Amino acid sequence: MHVGAFVLAAQFPGQGQGEALHRAVRTAEVAEEAGLASVWLAEHHFVPYGVCPSATTLAALLLGRTRRIRIGTAVSVLPTVHPVALGEQAALLHLTSGGRFTLGVGRGGPWVDLEVFGSGLAAYERGFPESLDLLLRWLREPRVGAAGERFAFREVPVVPRPDELLEPAEGPPVIVACTSRASVRLAAERGLPMLLGMHCGDEEKAGMVAFWRACAREAGRSPEEIAAAAHVSAGVAQVGDSQQGATETLLKAMPGWLRQGLEAHVTVDGRPRRMRDPEEYTELLCGLHAVGPPRLCAHRLAATAERTGISRFALLVEGSGDLAATEDNVRQLGEEVLPLLG
Repeated sequence: MHVGAFVLAAQFPGQGQGEALHRAVRTAEVAEEAGLASVWLAEHHFVPYGVCPSATTLAALLLGRTRRIRIGTAVSVLPTVHPVALGEQAALLHLTSGGRFTLGVGRGGPWVDLEVFGSGLAAYERGFPESLDLLLRWLREPRVGAAGERFAFREVPVVPRPDELLEPAEGPPVIVACTSRASVRLAAERGLPMLLGMHCGDEEKAGMVAFWRACAREAGRSPEEIAAAAHVSAGVAQVGDSQQGATETLLKAMPGWLRQGLEAHVTVDGRPRRMRDPEEYTELLCGLHAVGPPRLCAHRLAATAERTGISRFALLVEGSGDLAATEDNVRQLGEEVLPLLG
């Protein structure tokens, strides 16, 4: 079982952006101290839902601040960045950290980000497969050129080569955020593990894993490769003396953050969107995930692993919105929950 912290750098009502970023950095530092396996970093633009605009930049800082723990992006949004630029950053972090970096990528949403960064709606609606394939080639081949719909350039050498210096000789692991059957199929055909969202229950995640395996078999992936796929389940963790107390901690803080954060998203083309009710969503998350005393948290994580076959977790630990409470939560997760998982 590999339990990690999912860090959004969430800006709660009444907080400054620097405060949110400081809490994100401290969360990662304490996660290593507490024995967690990984830290996963989100990125967002122009919204207080998360004030980290570059997960790879924050990953670089945290890889320098830590010595053991793995740092991953959850996720770097491909439609708003050039795949080669992202590939260069990933290779740099992979090599300089001794292989502790994982690159998570996703499609993102139809947000105004696409306008600001000049990539356009087409990059979101149909450009993700081309971007992903170019990124994978950059991380696996010594020279790369492109002649696609969105990217076209002469062949150039890959510098730095992500497969140098380390054993075994391979680049950073890549994982894909999947929210639809189309994205599951895309990941499976390329043999890439999935990052599954915190809004999904065990039954839905188990179904996505089963569909991934079927698509991987259809694409000719070997049984060994399919069995080795290290999918990641996103969730929430709030450790407390009782289930009621831990739930109340989240219900007190998360709805306000969700309301102001989600309302701030602006679509690039003015399309209407439906926002989840913040109170109902918080209650849903508390019912699905590791929220309660240590033994209950451990039971829910073990049950998810058994039902879905997923043994890696990225758990949102900053749901209280408070720095000291977040640090305590991470320490309890490492010191009281992990030992119960063996």
